[in-house]
Amino acid sequence: MSDRTSPRYLTTLAEFACNTQLASLSDRARDRARRVIADCISVIAAGMQQREMQALVAKHLAQAARGNACVIGAGKRVAALDAALLNGTAGTWLELDEGNLFAKGHPGIQVVPAAVALAQENGASGADLLLAVALGYELSSRISRAAQVKLSVHPHGTYGVIGAAIAAGKLKGFGAAQMLELINVAATMGMATSRQTLLDGATVRNIFTGHSGYMGLMAARLVECGFTGEIDGVSAVYGKILSDTFDPAKVVAGLGSEWLIAQSYFKLHPTGRYAHSAIDALEDLLAGVPGGRLDVAQVERIEVKAYKLAAMLAEKNVVSSFGARFSVPFALASILVHGRSGLRSFDEDAVANPQVQALAKRVDLQEEASFSARFPAEQPVDLRIVMRDGAVHTGRCVVTKGEPANPHKPEELTAKFFELGEPVWGKPVTRKLYDGLMKLEDIGDFRSFADQFTL
Repeated sequence: MSDRTSPRYLTTLAEFACNTQLASLSDRARDRARRVIADCISVIAAGMQQREMQALVAKHLAQAARGNACVIGAGKRVAALDAALLNGTAGTWLELDEGNLFAKGHPGIQVVPAAVALAQENGASGADLLLAVALGYELSSRISRAAQVKLSVHPHGTYGVIGAAIAAGKLKGFGAAQMLELINVAATMGMATSRQTLLDGATVRNIFTGHSGYMGLMAARLVECGFTGEIDGVSAVYGKILSDTFDPAKVVAGLGSEWLIAQSYFKLHPTGRYAHSAIDALEDLLAGVPGGRLDVAQVERIEVKAYKLAAMLAEKNVVSSFGARFSVPFALASILVHGRSGLRSFDEDAVANPQVQALAKRVDLQEEASFSARFPAEQPVDLRIVMRDGAVHTGRCVVTKGEPANPHKPEELTAKFFELGEPVWGKPVTRKLYDGLMKLEDIGDFRSFADQFTL
């Protein structure tokens, strides 16, 4: 370990990671961490059924190391490193993974695959897994919040490496000196990710979250072997490379009393988060229409005013299912045509639907500067649908459904888990798995718990 003088904020983080116990978490943070783990597992299982993921699993497992960690949704077991890589990659495919506007990304799917795989490998308790996920999520989210990362950088595959590493260090019982070294080592192991990937519908973007889990576990292995990091790798990367502004004091402000994990959101629509605001506005509009449906053949145009990040999702020429998840025009058109926003509304058949494509071309999406100024505390979108007969229908979103100020009902999140899990595992296994995850602290050996299932 290095004996160089480290900045106080980093030593505070390391000590907090090592000394915090599960009882220190607020009730809301503990519950949210439990649900983040469950949500990630169901989303991974569903994403693993995609054609590209099945091909990757087959090729990767041909040379992967043996182990006890589940490739979730594939019914296979491998070493933790490989499981974290594959599960993290599958977890973002359907755009249903949990996220956090204050962390400016999706911490859960970058931390959970690594922590779950290592907990299986080491036979950690459910309580230890829960705490490791909460800490990895929390501390990496605080680092992201303290930076102003360039908009051109995709948040996946960046600070998530630190989160996965902290979770791994906690599960391995690292002391404060090792944890400090681990944070600095992990800080420099992120990717130079491009946000343009999602705008282009480029599926290489999905490996970014797999990278976070894999490299987080690798960072812990490096520290165990004596590798060292910079004195302040976090400030170097997040204050000079990915961002030009980084506030160390903001990282530790309210540490232990304010839990960012308690301010996360869950998704019920399989789209990029910012499209959800426009979908909510559409649902608000349709609630005022008799029968909740419009005659799409009579729609003259759709006008959308949105905050900047939603307005960026303006692609009308959608050519793939993955690209459809990052297009507000496509989302609105497909939901109007199909009557709902489920997975089928964003699959290849929906992309090939000429009625959807024609309607998407009639969507005018513009940024409203005053809306951008209200983000992230609010996520305003105004929607107008003008019919050919001159009738006008309006809808609005102020706070997107799923945010802490407008949360989903617990039964909605439970229904999501079963909707995604049952086609993969069947109803009895899905029920037993869900019930166990909702009482994670009662599981004495997570490896034994997972061994009950062919996940």
